[in-house]
Amino acid sequence: MAIERFQCPNCRADMEFDPETSGMKCSYCGTKQEVTAGKTVEVKENPLSSAALRPDPSRIRRLSEISKEFTCNGCGATVQFEPPQVAGTCPFCAASIVVQPKESDPLIAPDGVLPFAVPKPAAASSVGNWLASRWFAPNALKAIGKPEGIQGVYLPFWTFDANTLTPYRGSRGDYYYETVTRLEEVNGRQVERQVQERRTEWREVEGEVPVSFNDILVPASKSINPAKLSKLAPWELGNIKPYEPAYVAGFQSQRYQVELAEGFGTGKAAMEAAVEAAIRGQIGGDEQQISGYQIRYSGLTFKHLLLPVWIGAYRLQGKAYQVIVNAQTGEVQGERPYSFGKLVLLIAAVLLVVMWIAASSR
Repeated sequence: MAIERFQCPNCRADMEFDPETSGMKCSYCGTKQEVTAGKTVEVKENPLSSAALRPDPSRIRRLSEISKEFTCNGCGATVQFEPPQVAGTCPFCAASIVVQPKESDPLIAPDGVLPFAVPKPAAASSVGNWLASRWFAPNALKAIGKPEGIQGVYLPFWTFDANTLTPYRGSRGDYYYETVTRLEEVNGRQVERQVQERRTEWREVEGEVPVSFNDILVPASKSINPAKLSKLAPWELGNIKPYEPAYVAGFQSQRYQVELAEGFGTGKAAMEAAVEAAIRGQIGGDEQQISGYQIRYSGLTFKHLLLPVWIGAYRLQGKAYQVIVNAQTGEVQGERPYSFGKLVLLIAAVLLVVMWIAASSR
């Protein structure tokens, strides 16, 4: 993954990936180029075995030969970038970076990257619209609704593929109804009434279900609110490109905080839930009871992906707030503080209106 600087053929300044053209663009003279490397190469799936869950020296390498990284003292996120970018503020918590960046440490190399498709001005406009719909937000929060208030970051994810075949045992419950006579009190008298009562007929069943999984997506970042990150989906994984340093030129990349083994544990839990749902679907009936099953996995593979977001962070009274944009679809998710001053003004205005109405009605 050794790379060289992406120099403009016209003026020799540094070129960056441009979401608007899906190619390289010189920030100085505007010269554009296509990203040609890797066009005929498919994103590779990596076999997932017990050995793969341990560090594999053949896959541990730096993001690039010139990449730098810093670890934020505020939130602990480790972010990698390439010169001429500089480390200013942490994109996740807005803390000032006071440490000297160092050469990036080796990591499991990315297999694929989903390039930025939403340009920075469009993302900033979406953030501004999101903020405008949030009443009582502090005025200072509006700073992240401007292009200079957001940063482009690639977030790390794991994906997992698998084929499963699961023998199971259980019971199927089917509802039926019986007519029974009951005594009910009506106007002080006991009256017989016939009512329908539901019963359940159970019978034992067994079988096996095949379920295949493709690209079970597991976030490898702990720096984003999981609920907000989940709502950024769907990600357009059909547009994934084989990893090429050109795609990350001009952007930052977060180092994964969830190791491969931990990520597989999360992915496996999602697979098990889907298999259990498939078993219940095959059992059928009105109710199902599963007494036992054993999932047999085959064809396990994984990928390390980088997915793009525009992110703005803001600190208020020591707490960090984030607004995040899916840089493929434009979906916006965020957190916001409330302005105490604006709430006080609203309450005062409401009280004045109530007093005015009361005075007018006298």
